[in-house]
Amino acid sequence: MVSARSLGVSDMTPAAHHTGHRERLRARAMAGGLVALPDYELLELYLFRTFARGDVKPKAKALMARFGSFGAVISASIDELKTVPGIGETAAIDIKLLHEAAMRAGRDKIAKRPVISSWSALLGYVRVALANEPREQFRVLFLDKKNQLIADEIMNRGTVDHAPVYPREVMRRALELSSSNIILLHNHPSGDPTPSRPDIDMTKQVIEAGRALKIGVHDHLVVGREGVASFKALGLI
Repeated sequence: MVSARSLGVSDMTPAAHHTGHRERLRARAMAGGLVALPDYELLELYLFRTFARGDVKPKAKALMARFGSFGAVISASIDELKTVPGIGETAAIDIKLLHEAAMRAGRDKIAKRPVISSWSALLGYVRVALANEPREQFRVLFLDKKNQLIADEIMNRGTVDHAPVYPREVMRRALELSSSNIILLHNHPSGDPTPSRPDIDMTKQVIEAGRALKIGVHDHLVVGREGVASFKALGLI
């Protein structure tokens, strides 16, 4: 009898091949560290926990192709993730756990310490929070008298190029939280963080609304994939 092995054909079943691939990828991660893995393989390694069997490389590559980057994948909404073939609700929720974990880790670095003295940690946090958001989002960091973080709240969500801002609502919430200072945050889904004229005008309105209440605006950070623009650094505040 002529065997597959004698003909030079592998007798490894698809399941065995995928298991072997998983073990090889895990071994590479252990040997070179996770930082050495390209983005799609890091995502693939994570998806092993959601999909106990089978080849998840096509799913990882499809996610990267659909959203463009690792950060954009984990920032996508559950509904957006589910548009990728093979990604159901369970997988989408698992992927969102990565984003939430990154957010909480970043928030820990700026909690219970003056935000102004933890600026690099703050910039890292806002990048994770906003750099890959597909729609414009307006947030406010509410600070106490010691400039420690009281709350980070989304005040409004908008379209791909606009999120309405209501200065009175910002100040009303600041008073509710007994906040002495605030930092404004919003993202530019285009990727370019350069402040627009409406951004500048809106910031002036918020500053004016806070002046009578003795609530200061420390800065307004505009976040994009290309970086973070600071109104204060640009001389706009």
